[in-house]
Amino acid sequence: MKIAIMALGSRGDVQPYLSLGKGLKAAGHFVRLITHQNFERLVTSHGLEFYPVKGDVQAVIESPEMLKLLEQGNFLAINAHTAKLVRSAAIDWAQDGIAACRGIDLLVAGVGGLYLSIALAQKLNIRFLQAYIFPFTPTTAFPAIVLPQSISRLGGTVNRLSHHLFRQMMWQGFRQADRLARQQVLNLPPAPFWGSYNSAALRQYPTLYGFSSSVIPQPSDWQNTQVTGYWFLDAAADWTPPAALMKFLNSGKPPVYIGFGSMGSRKPAATAALVLAALDRSGQRGILLSGWGGLSQANLPDTVLMVESIPHSWLFPRMAAVVHHGGAGTTAAGLRAGVPSIVIPFFGDQLFWGQRVAKLGVGTAPIPRKQLTVELLAQAIDRAVTDPVMIRQAANLGAKIQAEDGIAHAVAVIHAIEQEV
Repeated sequence: MKIAIMALGSRGDVQPYLSLGKGLKAAGHFVRLITHQNFERLVTSHGLEFYPVKGDVQAVIESPEMLKLLEQGNFLAINAHTAKLVRSAAIDWAQDGIAACRGIDLLVAGVGGLYLSIALAQKLNIRFLQAYIFPFTPTTAFPAIVLPQSISRLGGTVNRLSHHLFRQMMWQGFRQADRLARQQVLNLPPAPFWGSYNSAALRQYPTLYGFSSSVIPQPSDWQNTQVTGYWFLDAAADWTPPAALMKFLNSGKPPVYIGFGSMGSRKPAATAALVLAALDRSGQRGILLSGWGGLSQANLPDTVLMVESIPHSWLFPRMAAVVHHGGAGTTAAGLRAGVPSIVIPFFGDQLFWGQRVAKLGVGTAPIPRKQLTVELLAQAIDRAVTDPVMIRQAANLGAKIQAEDGIAHAVAVIHAIEQEV
């Protein structure tokens, strides 16, 4: 089967779909990954066919305007800014998308590229499969990921309504871009005012969820849905760690990892100073992901090492704890590693994952970035590396996740779709 996967967003948004694509290719399918231009090397290095849509998402994330919005953490403002950027790219993306999907049998997408993918599937009369890495289907079991989880005390009906609200927040922000693409490129009528969520095309095949049921049990009211397990993108078999990293790891007790992924800061030097002070106060060694603005290994203490991008699958199991922003992919890697997590959410679904980590007893309560202080971070680090119950529960959950094969499960679902033809 010829399969196209559309994955738009940051690297953390793209990697699970790249892993899914690798699994499908290994199962004998032709796979094309449609994503931003700046991910070409990432995609081709893993052996998948790459088809670009115009734009460099990393440049957008690192722009002064976006850094300011991320620091403020207002999801509505971030969504509005993103929607404006998507409107300006809508025509190009539709043109790129229609070229990328010609001759394709099945189109797969999550929230990144969802609306364009629905339109492309309609235009080209190809099958469409939803595949998400965070909850997006309405349920009475818990609230939508971008809304306060405390509203669950109001009951299941409010929980379900919150998901519809989240869906509308997403759709209404992108509706104008969708209309431009449909009218000016695809020659399609506008989508319904409330979106295409009730389209028959979305109900034809199971919805895939790339996370573990040990982290989020599948709600009983999710119909025609498969929670497959995570879609991890692991390091290549021949990957070897830098000598300086191995020397540091072997020179003392396991360190604490601290990195915030694609989340930037308008004051990186101040953030770095805060992190270093917290490590010092907690008496822990640390590994910092590079990109802290003006900070280099030369001006770090001997107890701290700065590293370039290191595969989480290799690094995290060697840590005493991991401190991160709470992106879905980084959270998953921390949970699989079986070590306690400390989540510093910036916006969006990151607070949801931080609260889920705390609820599972495998990490501390999340500390929103705007509330982060030396004292709070030091206290969280100290608890994460000394609490025996938390350490044991993190190890137990990690073992469960390690025993799962989310890719194989997802590939089996897609294989069943192929058999229906």
